[in-house]
Amino acid sequence: LDEVKIRVILVQVNPGEAFTIQRDDGQFQCITGPAQVPMMSPNGSVPQIYVPPGYVQQIIEENGVRRVLVLPQTEFHPGGHSPLHHPPPPPPHAHLQAFIPHPHIMHPPPHLYSGMAGGTGDMNPQYISQYHPAHTTIYSEQDTHPPHGRAAFAHRDERASKTYERLQKKLKERQGVGGGGCGVLALSKDSPPPSPQKSRGTPPSGGDLQNGLGGKGAEEQAQPSTAVTALVKSPGRGKETESGELDEEAKALQERLNSICKPVVTDIQARGASLSWVAPSRTEGDDEPKEGEEGPAEPSFTYEVSVSYSGKDGKYKSAYSGVELSATLQDLRPATDYHVRVQAMCNCLQGIPSEPVSFTTLSCEPDKPSPPRKASGTKSSLVLQWKAPCDNGSKIQNYILQWDEVRYFVIAVLCFHISQKYIFCPTIIYSFRSEFSEGVHIMTSCSVPAPPLSPELIQSGVTWLCVRWHRPAGSPKEDEISYVLEMEEEGSGYGFQASYDGDELSHTARNLHRSTTYRFRVVAYNAEGKSNPSGVSEFTTAPDRPGCPCRLAVKGKPHPTSFRLTWDPPKDNGGSDVTKYVAELSEGLSGSSWNQVYSGSAMECVCDGLSPGCSYQARVHCFSAGGESPLMEPLQVQTPPVPPGPCQPPRVVGKPKSREVQLRWAPPLVDGGSAVSSYSVEMFAPQMDEGREVYQGSELDCTVGSLLPGRTYGFRLRAANKAGYGPFSERSEVTTGPGAPEACRPPHVTCKSPTCAVISWETPPCNGAAVSEYRLEWGAAEGSMQTCYTGAALSHEMRGLLPATNYFCRVQAVNVAGVGPFSDAVLCQTPCSVPGPVSNVHALRESEMRVEGSRTTERDEEDEEGEEARPLLYSPSTCLGLRWEAPCDHGSEITSYLIDLGERQPILTGPVTKYIIQNLQPDTTYRIRIQALNSLGAGPCSHTFKLKTKPLPPLPPRLECTASSHQTLRLKWGEGPAKAQPTDSLLYHLQMEDKSGRFISLYKGPCHTHKVQRLNESTSYTFRIQAFNEAGEGPFSTVYTFTTPRSPPAPLKAPRVERVDESCEVSWETLPPMKGDPAIYCLQSMQGNSEFKQIYKGSATSYQLPNLSSSTEYRFRVCAIRQCQDAPEIIGPYSSTIILLPPRVDSPGVSGTTGSKAAEAQKPKRSMTDEQFSFLIIALLAVTSILIAVAIQYFVIE
Repeated sequence: LDEVKIRVILVQVNPGEAFTIQRDDGQFQCITGPAQVPMMSPNGSVPQIYVPPGYVQQIIEENGVRRVLVLPQTEFHPGGHSPLHHPPPPPPHAHLQAFIPHPHIMHPPPHLYSGMAGGTGDMNPQYISQYHPAHTTIYSEQDTHPPHGRAAFAHRDERASKTYERLQKKLKERQGVGGGGCGVLALSKDSPPPSPQKSRGTPPSGGDLQNGLGGKGAEEQAQPSTAVTALVKSPGRGKETESGELDEEAKALQERLNSICKPVVTDIQARGASLSWVAPSRTEGDDEPKEGEEGPAEPSFTYEVSVSYSGKDGKYKSAYSGVELSATLQDLRPATDYHVRVQAMCNCLQGIPSEPVSFTTLSCEPDKPSPPRKASGTKSSLVLQWKAPCDNGSKIQNYILQWDEVRYFVIAVLCFHISQKYIFCPTIIYSFRSEFSEGVHIMTSCSVPAPPLSPELIQSGVTWLCVRWHRPAGSPKEDEISYVLEMEEEGSGYGFQASYDGDELSHTARNLHRSTTYRFRVVAYNAEGKSNPSGVSEFTTAPDRPGCPCRLAVKGKPHPTSFRLTWDPPKDNGGSDVTKYVAELSEGLSGSSWNQVYSGSAMECVCDGLSPGCSYQARVHCFSAGGESPLMEPLQVQTPPVPPGPCQPPRVVGKPKSREVQLRWAPPLVDGGSAVSSYSVEMFAPQMDEGREVYQGSELDCTVGSLLPGRTYGFRLRAANKAGYGPFSERSEVTTGPGAPEACRPPHVTCKSPTCAVISWETPPCNGAAVSEYRLEWGAAEGSMQTCYTGAALSHEMRGLLPATNYFCRVQAVNVAGVGPFSDAVLCQTPCSVPGPVSNVHALRESEMRVEGSRTTERDEEDEEGEEARPLLYSPSTCLGLRWEAPCDHGSEITSYLIDLGERQPILTGPVTKYIIQNLQPDTTYRIRIQALNSLGAGPCSHTFKLKTKPLPPLPPRLECTASSHQTLRLKWGEGPAKAQPTDSLLYHLQMEDKSGRFISLYKGPCHTHKVQRLNESTSYTFRIQAFNEAGEGPFSTVYTFTTPRSPPAPLKAPRVERVDESCEVSWETLPPMKGDPAIYCLQSMQGNSEFKQIYKGSATSYQLPNLSSSTEYRFRVCAIRQCQDAPEIIGPYSSTIILLPPRVDSPGVSGTTGSKAAEAQKPKRSMTDEQFSFLIIALLAVTSILIAVAIQYFVIE
């Protein structure tokens, strides 16, 4: 086996075919397809292969590969390859088993052929990979085109054979035996064709060849089945007897359509050909028109041309349909055998197709080859491979390989010459060349690159370094070099680590540490290997800017014109020391203009030259080698104010109403250095010298109600700020007007959309004056409605409502006399929509910030100080716990919440109302908004609120006494409102010293005021206060001492008066001494319409007034006065007034009545006071209103 080369032959057996061979023992073996039979040749020569009758063999050798082709003898190869001449086959070798076909078993394959190129593009992949050309030679057969061949050898099944016999029998019965070429067309489908041995050695002459094929006789011999089909479809007596449906004209037209001649092929090209034919002529049996008579009209024929490239009996496809007598076939294959036929049609009749005519297209240049590829290569050589393209009818003779030394492109070109078996016109050039293939870029191998130079620094940052390097010296430009940048952090101990791998000449190393030195080196590599590392370069990152200073506070107590600031250094200095602090001050709370007040290295400064009672904002930032720190949150500082000046007298807004007056005033011209916080309005009733407070608040107007119509009232005003109340203004007089209209009926509400509603109402009784306008109030709660419309219309459209929300509304009428009462409130509900804004957001306590499942217990704020809480997992320095109330879902369930932290990424939570935000910066303020989401979309965001992580314990506020009595003290501290706010995070602890010297707790909470009750008069009490928040409890303040005043005497009852002749005796009750202080009494009297005058002051409990006038009315009142030893007298309130009427003058006839009746007549009668009279009028009005309401209910509604 080592000395003899083994040749392997692969015989491919197609499906439906059989291959017969003779074994060494003389037996025959039949192999049915599909199969592949490998045959070996021990001596290396090509064995004798016996082909079936009607076929010839062809041996092709190219690039060391031999292939045996079995082709039909008289037909052209459908792939476009012309038959080649070969010498007679060599005699069979004695030691090689010959291939012997068995004619009775094996059907001859109709399409045993292969491509002529011999390349890998026309062979199956398994043939190439199993046998290398350097060791063995491959003989393969492949089926790559549709089957076509001789009709006599076409494979037919039993059903097709029976159909063929029936057609032949019917043809003989109708036309007789031996008619019209039936002897040629009646060949059996299994009869062998004429032997091809006569023409195997000698090629046919040029006169009998047309484009490499046999002449007309060969074409007619190879197409019997088509002729049989045409004869069966021709009309005859048998068909006329069977159908009986066509008349004579239709029969004549059908015979004329069937008599069409075969077309004539002209102008045959490589990819096209021209056809022409003649119209069907009249038959001899047709009657010709007589002279002078008009013949029948010539029918209009339509022609259909069909082409087959798979043989005469193959499948035909329509190529043209129209009325013309010529056609041009396009897009044909070069060097391919085609059969074409024409069929005539007229109206609904269709003729039999004509006999097919065959033609072969010309050969042309090969197809464009595919680009070559690199098989292998060295530094000075390349091995290229490419696939052979289609030769388009002529064997490829050679390839032209072109290359460009500058661009290194390889271009493959195919060139071939025309075969000797083709006949061309003298004017045609007998040499063709295909197009160039696409250019490819192929490089030879190169050496390992040289070490590059050390890296260079382009730019440095706080956390990044931009490094570049250069290409190694001496490396060719065509060499594809990549680089590995290695980096080592100083002091890390990990050595050099790869930071970049690519073909770029620069790289930016990120995520580095600030103010840190890093070492870099570069390694270059290509396909041959890596170079040595370059030199090491050291680069250092820049320092970062420092953080803002912290714990900015006021040191000591602010003065009216100055205060002292102090602060701590920043927690993060950015990697370098702080060199300078800068303090800035801004007047007001806007922070629009800042002035520098200090610059230096100290951590405190004094801000002077300020205005008393003004608000200032202070901030501090620092500088270092890394730059300027960010600005810290401003600190607000308030200088002490003074009380405001007097206000202008209040004025009436509009026309006074019957029972109320609306007053308005302007702020005082001098606010005392602090904004006015509240106003106090006092009213003086008619014939009253003392006023009472009717309004206290921060608004610039008020409405005084419960007045009597047609009366004159006096009003005066004073303003207050943080320093206290200022003086009263001058008094202004106001007279009330007439009555107002009655209440309206409940309004009617119609919802147009989730955020829009229309309210309409009716005109109420106007009580004598036309209604000038209506006022509509609207609100989500019945007790908190606000005016939303004022006008004369009877309807109003409300916009901007909340979906799926209950609203209340009511309406009142106004005329020239005043404003009537409101109607009954009406409830309406808007449709569903997106959720509402989140409200009532507050931070969790530290005891609530724990992990679910942990066994920590909550510690109540009122537990004992010695009890310790268990450790919590979430630290308030880096975490913020939020709790909020679920907003109104507006009819659709809330699915999630979105927490917005400003610059941080928003956090999406589930349908929860509590969440803990982690990984926050300590002692930092965050602006937080929460947004609810449901199936309809996202609702509006909540109001932005600030939360600060782990604040410092606060300083104690200043404690002051705002009001005092003999039993109570009202204390105030801080600068917030009196009542607690939901967002207050600062709590206060107020303590009072008891008799034993210990401080006891009075109040603990967020309020800024507290009233201490149950105290003793004229007693000093000591207090102190402490502030605390989430960070802890702050220090206690200094001790404050406040003293309760002495109590005034109690009011006395009305004195008793008894008339004694021309005098009267006034007596009153006695008061006991008050803590050793005696009490004296003051008696005042008023005669007629004059003023009260003092008539007695002393310790007695009665007084006798002489010389009374018999026609004058007297009024008496008395008060107690406490005489203090070390203080001025304290006057108590006066008692109620008692009236002494003049005595009645009786007639003489009546003077004889009994003494008891005269005594009763002389007793003074007590009249009602002003308060009792006002109460009586109010009671009468209430009873009248009830009666009117009952009447309306009974007569109008029911």
